[in-house]
Amino acid sequence: MTWNLSSAAPGAIVSIALALSAAPLAAQDTPTGEPSVEASETFETVDVVLDTAMGPITIALETERAPITAGNFLRYVEEGRFDGTVFYRAMHLDRGEGPNGLLQGGTQWDPTRVLPGIAHEPTTLTGLSHTSGALSMAMGEPGTANGDFSIMIGDQTGLDANPSAEDPVWQNGYAVFGYVTEGMDVVKAIHAGAIDPDKGEGWMKGQMLAQPVTIVEARRAESAAP
Repeated sequence: MTWNLSSAAPGAIVSIALALSAAPLAAQDTPTGEPSVEASETFETVDVVLDTAMGPITIALETERAPITAGNFLRYVEEGRFDGTVFYRAMHLDRGEGPNGLLQGGTQWDPTRVLPGIAHEPTTLTGLSHTSGALSMAMGEPGTANGDFSIMIGDQTGLDANPSAEDPVWQNGYAVFGYVTEGMDVVKAIHAGAIDPDKGEGWMKGQMLAQPVTIVEARRAESAAP
């Protein structure tokens, strides 16, 4: 498994789904622990709406617990960099109760949209976890995450950081930065779309939506809807 984005085939996006495919089932199925915060605690969040061609998805960005990653996503929103992008990948995992897997979308390394990579915020630092509805950044290695993200469908806590793991992939884990608060039915409907078996390269082949779903507009929740 490669972490080097520059070695990926043209058009391929290295993502957290690659890690899900390669991870031992035990790592996927066994939670690494609940977020290290008290249930009664509240933290600052910013609500964002992704108005998609199939309906709206509301996200609470964890701007206090994951300020770098959530702030990066919010910048993409406020600068219109997600407007007109698509959800293009639906990874399905054949375990547990379905649906299970993740939905991926974003800028797909469009040079007119992407911003420089950001510092990695592991779940051991933020106290967040890859539970169902979590948003997590796609990346090749820590410091490369920019404008592609995935939404967890079912718990994928094997993607959390695990400092005791031998493999650096699992030591670092992936960066959770928000949770879907409304519109998981939309997420699941997009995820259930037809797959084109010939689209995609490498790990992605057979996981690409035949008809990608457009993110018409990404906006702060308090902004007027179009």
